[in-house]
Amino acid sequence: MAYFFPIISLVYLLCGAYDVSRNTGLNLSTIRRYFFGNGVLLWVLSPINVLLDILSLPYINKGVYRLEDMPPGHQDEINRLIKGAIDADLVRQVEERSKEHKRALILWRYYGVPTETIVDVPAFNGPWKYIETIGLSVFNTKISTSLHFGWMRASLRLLYNINDIEEPSAYIVVGNTTHRWCDGKLFIFDDTLQHLSANETDRPRYCMYVDILRPSPFPACHGSRLRGRELRREKNQIGQFVQVDSG
Repeated sequence: MAYFFPIISLVYLLCGAYDVSRNTGLNLSTIRRYFFGNGVLLWVLSPINVLLDILSLPYINKGVYRLEDMPPGHQDEINRLIKGAIDADLVRQVEERSKEHKRALILWRYYGVPTETIVDVPAFNGPWKYIETIGLSVFNTKISTSLHFGWMRASLRLLYNINDIEEPSAYIVVGNTTHRWCDGKLFIFDDTLQHLSANETDRPRYCMYVDILRPSPFPACHGSRLRGRELRREKNQIGQFVQVDSG
């Protein structure tokens, strides 16, 4: 055991250094948060994430993506999901029941497994080859997350704003990139990069909350059976899931 400890320590040191260096605008605060704050679990999983990066080649992790950066199959599923969300008129259906919560996450699909929820949307039933999680993230007025990291790079996080926001004070920050929902409804990013979401407006912000498998020659290696990632959630009286640090 004493023989392997230095090797394991070196692996974690190298993987952690590579992992945290991927953050644009890297500073001492980010490094401290990664190794000693809410990024510790990401560091623990860093060797697996490095392996996922290798298995994704030749698809380079861009950090922040445009729709056209995704392969055609991914684009087709994203467009189908967005159409289903728009056709379902979700804001009207959930606004009364969600306004009592500062933040809420309503799930229709969780890592490939359908879930019971307060609103039935047949379009979300699939079939899906690449989309793993389908949810609706609700931020009521004057709500922000802290800076935080996701845990696994098997998937990308996709957010799509389904209500019209005109103010620039509803946004998401990923490294040096700030995306304001008044400038565009779709945002795709690697959520293992440090990020935060904010809604400083006087009206709620509703975003589809989606995990989609990373482009890879080996999609099975990125599938939900190999991840085992758990969302910290709490079920309340209206069948929603309230999540800490959701996007």
